[in-house]
Amino acid sequence: MAARQADVVLVGGGVMSATLGMMLRQLDPSLDIVMVERLDHVAHESTDGWNNAGTGHAGYCELNYTPETGDGDVAIDRALKINAQFEVSLQFWSYLVEQGMLPEPNKFINRTPHQSFVWGEDGVKFLKRRFERLSKHHLFRDMKYTESLDELGEWMPLVVKNRQAGEPIAATRVEYGADVDFGSLTRSMVDYLQSQPNFELMLSSPVHYLDQRDNGRWKVRVRNQKTGELTKLEAGFVFLGAGGGALPLLQKSGIKEARGYGGFPVSGQWLVCQKPDIVKQHDSKVYGKAPIGAPPMSVPHLDTRIINGEPALLFGPFAGFTTRFLKQGSMFDLFGSVRAANLRPMLSVSKNNMDLTRYLIGEVFQSHSDRVASLRNFFPDASEDDWELKMAGQRVQIIKQDEDGRGKLEFGTEIVAAKDGTLAALLGASPGASTAANAMIDVLERCFPEKIKSPEWQQRMKTLVPSYGESLVDDEPLLTKVRERTLSTLKLV
Repeated sequence: MAARQADVVLVGGGVMSATLGMMLRQLDPSLDIVMVERLDHVAHESTDGWNNAGTGHAGYCELNYTPETGDGDVAIDRALKINAQFEVSLQFWSYLVEQGMLPEPNKFINRTPHQSFVWGEDGVKFLKRRFERLSKHHLFRDMKYTESLDELGEWMPLVVKNRQAGEPIAATRVEYGADVDFGSLTRSMVDYLQSQPNFELMLSSPVHYLDQRDNGRWKVRVRNQKTGELTKLEAGFVFLGAGGGALPLLQKSGIKEARGYGGFPVSGQWLVCQKPDIVKQHDSKVYGKAPIGAPPMSVPHLDTRIINGEPALLFGPFAGFTTRFLKQGSMFDLFGSVRAANLRPMLSVSKNNMDLTRYLIGEVFQSHSDRVASLRNFFPDASEDDWELKMAGQRVQIIKQDEDGRGKLEFGTEIVAAKDGTLAALLGASPGASTAANAMIDVLERCFPEKIKSPEWQQRMKTLVPSYGESLVDDEPLLTKVRERTLSTLKLV
């Protein structure tokens, strides 16, 4: 059987692969692109609306992006970086909307104020210092802070109503925060790609074989789970954007840059309320502080969500221990990922993170009453009967080998690319989908270095993302210009 020749193979039908596909289509319409997805439709694992927080992560409300320092100050560098990265996504989505490649913005993104909420003297002190530090920077200049019960009642009525009298509480707010239905966004991007020439989508087709030929091109074999048909692909570039499934595929590739990487899978659950009389009383994302020992993905928050056009309230996430790398994966995923090169890093992470392991196991054994009790920190009047438990997606946190050969647990996202630029993989979790555009620009710069330096690609990149090549962290006039456009185009004001 002759191999089907392609320029690019995108493995995984999630937001990362779709974003990269859309960028490459704009940069070079002649590229022949094949997307392969193991499930029978795209955006069904971590990208699906019910499987992630849907927060347009911009650092406005996520307190774990601004940790307290040893001297009592608050570090804001990570929040600045993530905010600027989300602005890149907003610019790219704005371009796609303006060109008619995406539907009306409210089909995938909606204005939802981002708020941080704390209680207790220590919490209030921290939040006030955080506000003072962030609001001095132009990226966060529109942030508001209050300790006023009346104002808090306007910002978050469900949270404030019937709280304990005299309890110190405070909140910050950014009006133009966003709720993003990444599932709808991704399906719209893939629909557009399917309408274009030189693009093929292969569903129900997991990758069984991945190997590089002597000429540098990659052999990829996929088998259709419904028909049993085997398809041989050959491509000059392969992107592994398969969420939790990216690590095993990266290991199959055999590139030396993959050595030492492991994965720590974490499951998630939400409490969900879809009763209209309750849902209509809350119109924001309210984030608190994570419990001691909890991973960053377990920062508690009460969210307004709009998924497939339907409003709901979500609270959580509640983490849990799992050995699956994908929601529809195998219980043997974790064990199958162990290699001689990553055994020591994985064992050292296990030894040094027993508090995290105990926390995750404790989360698994919580009752419905326990979870609703946590919810009442954010919604004092919450009734158990109004909320049901729903499974979220799987996350695989990165285990990375350090200089001493031991391992460290990473909670961000990371691009791993072959030295020759023919293969790249995205590993990790939060902020994930929110920074997809910025992450895929990183892939382009590392894997298409000569092309992206060309005048043609440089000009097109500036069209897709007007701030490309410049710093929104350092350039206030540029930030003002691009934010005015994106907020207007995406109807976030």
